[in-house]
Amino acid sequence: MTSVRALPVTPAELRVRLAELVFERVAGPEGPARHEEIVAPGPRWFTPDRPIWRVHADAAMFVGGLRALLLQSLHPLVMTGVAQHSAYREDPWGRLARTSYFLAVTTYGPEDAAERAVARVRGIHQRINGVAADGRAYRARDPHLLRWVHVAEVDSFLAAYQRYGIGGRLDRDERDLYVADTATVAERLGVVDPPRTEAELHEQQAAYRPELRATPEAREAARFLLLKAPLPLPAKVPYAVLASAAIGLLPPWTRRPLRLPYLPLAERTVGRLGGHGVTAAIHWAMSARSGADAAAAVVDADVA
Repeated sequence: MTSVRALPVTPAELRVRLAELVFERVAGPEGPARHEEIVAPGPRWFTPDRPIWRVHADAAMFVGGLRALLLQSLHPLVMTGVAQHSAYREDPWGRLARTSYFLAVTTYGPEDAAERAVARVRGIHQRINGVAADGRAYRARDPHLLRWVHVAEVDSFLAAYQRYGIGGRLDRDERDLYVADTATVAERLGVVDPPRTEAELHEQQAAYRPELRATPEAREAARFLLLKAPLPLPAKVPYAVLASAAIGLLPPWTRRPLRLPYLPLAERTVGRLGGHGVTAAIHWAMSARSGADAAAAVVDADVA
């Protein structure tokens, strides 16, 4: 009689291990304590029926976060501030953990915890200023620069969710509600007149086009994000698929300045299939956790 060898790891065990690995890597060592803060009782800025809950808890945020970073880098003053003051090369995981916490706590956490997180970010912005290579001065608290960061981020999160979101696409009214939700946080961060509808989001993004260009710092950041991110070997292939999906969501006009490939046929076929596959796998693993946990583990964008 032929014996059946037991699998070393059952699917259920694999799912738990993957969920813990993603959560620990993205939420950081303070993840458990921050989780307790996020789920503490109290009034929230947003109720569970709001679109922001759906979008920010979805695995598509991995794709949207990478797209946001690439798009944000095209503003020279924003990118100069990142290059001169950010530790994204030396401590990318710490930066990711801080950013994921900010988005999770402002989306799901009690009002007092969300207010503290906003105050911390505003305090950091007060200390960030300098001079770009072209002689222009910049301040991280400049409402104009803050709005570009916000617009690029929201556009990226929404685009990623619409293409790769597990929960199904948002209809027009839901998309407007999502943009309005994000404006609530943006105003508290110091953004003046953030977009409140999808149409306003697109209008404001278009208005920034004359200011955007790729600098050497932007291209170096793109190379780091897409090719040099410090990852364990098993994560390199899935990450490459996510990066390809993020590039595929970028507007065509961004590709040449950042020296990114533009292969529309491959992006519409193999690229989308890969993106759907990886985000579905992340969702499968992370669905074992609560919405706030999942959000803390999948959010990746440039806030602080």
